[in-house]
Amino acid sequence: MSKIVDGVLTAVGKSRGGIFVAHNKNTAEMPIERMPIPEKVVLPMAQHIGAPCTPTVKVGDIVDAGQVIGDSDKFVSAPIHATVSGKVVAVGDVYMAHGMIATGVTIESDGEMRMSPDLKPPVVNSREELIKAVRDSGLVGLGGAGFPTHVKLNYPADKEVDTLIINAAECEPYITVDYRECLEHAEDIITGVYSLQKYFNFKQIIIAAEDNKPKAFEILKKISEMDDHEDDVVKLMVLKSKYPQGAEKMMILSATGRKVPPGKLPVDVGCIVMNVGSVAFIGRYLATGKPLISRSITVDGTAIANPKNIRVPIGTNIADIIEYCGGFKEEAKKVIFGGPMMGVALSSIEAPICKQNNAILAFKDDKYLIKKTRDCIRCGRCVDVCPMGLMPTLIERYSKAKDTEKLQKIGINVCMECGSCAYACPSGRPLVQYMRLAKQVVREEANK
Repeated sequence: MSKIVDGVLTAVGKSRGGIFVAHNKNTAEMPIERMPIPEKVVLPMAQHIGAPCTPTVKVGDIVDAGQVIGDSDKFVSAPIHATVSGKVVAVGDVYMAHGMIATGVTIESDGEMRMSPDLKPPVVNSREELIKAVRDSGLVGLGGAGFPTHVKLNYPADKEVDTLIINAAECEPYITVDYRECLEHAEDIITGVYSLQKYFNFKQIIIAAEDNKPKAFEILKKISEMDDHEDDVVKLMVLKSKYPQGAEKMMILSATGRKVPPGKLPVDVGCIVMNVGSVAFIGRYLATGKPLISRSITVDGTAIANPKNIRVPIGTNIADIIEYCGGFKEEAKKVIFGGPMMGVALSSIEAPICKQNNAILAFKDDKYLIKKTRDCIRCGRCVDVCPMGLMPTLIERYSKAKDTEKLQKIGINVCMECGSCAYACPSGRPLVQYMRLAKQVVREEANK
């Protein structure tokens, strides 16, 4: 059972595994700066999980900021909007930071940041209208997953969803944009929280944050205290600062005590989990009608001259963002999107920032050491820290043998690639890479 101390809930369920990592929240007290309008933006049509968009503009078109330039008729998708005003100078293949190629629209900015005259606050009087508004906004999960938010909210009618969990944990080292969102945009969070409550009638809304963010707690507590429902629906919950506390399934277990079974979704146990930045964006969109054309990111790491939290137009070149932060003070040996635990190493910084990217981290040699790989000593540490209760060394063995039957039997598909096993391994085994390889082996077998 959860306890209430000074109006704040403690965790209900105890999640297994996890690790304690250095927080390195160097930018926590740095307010979000707005980056100047870039000379051009490159907008890939694949900025979310699901079907990519098809461009709705052509070379030579003059576009306004906020205008739809890409869309899809597929359910799991989200429209792409122009993030600056200007001229479309290219439509075609573009390289993304992780090395993939996607269709993209390149817009040369006119420097005016002229907003589309069609933008206006959406009319919302029902759950269906709210879901449509969220889709029209282009919102995808801003915590890094990139799942279209309207799909998450449009759950089947036979699912009894009674709990909304707002994830403000931000457990990855270095990243602080969600923390700054709590401090700087509390009003937007309030609007988002109570709009979702109004149209979805959740029995409880739990705003969950780790205990290493006391200033954010002060703000979030005020939000929870504004609840005028008789049942006191909105609650604030304190979680231990333990990675990967912000992972969806761990968050649900900690907040409600419910376990999401393998192969099931949060709605199957009556929950929806949303990032606090996504909720704040919904609050802003309902008030202004301005779609998702910019986002806040943390730029940090030992190779960055001036670490910052900044607001950038989506599609801005990564190299330009780093230059705005003073460039590299020393040669960067590794640049990644996201945090150091689950982030993706970049093949090039000449690529655009996308909707789901919440951080750019750049490290020099001494802070991004790769362990020398040695033989497994069967210490069991990888098993102890796995939040999902898996056996990473067995998965490694079966992935090498391409034994799909055994991989499925021991639950490879529930691995969330959090990196806890690799972090804890004293032998430097590349266990996350083996997890991904194992999933690929299973997919290839299924497609035969």
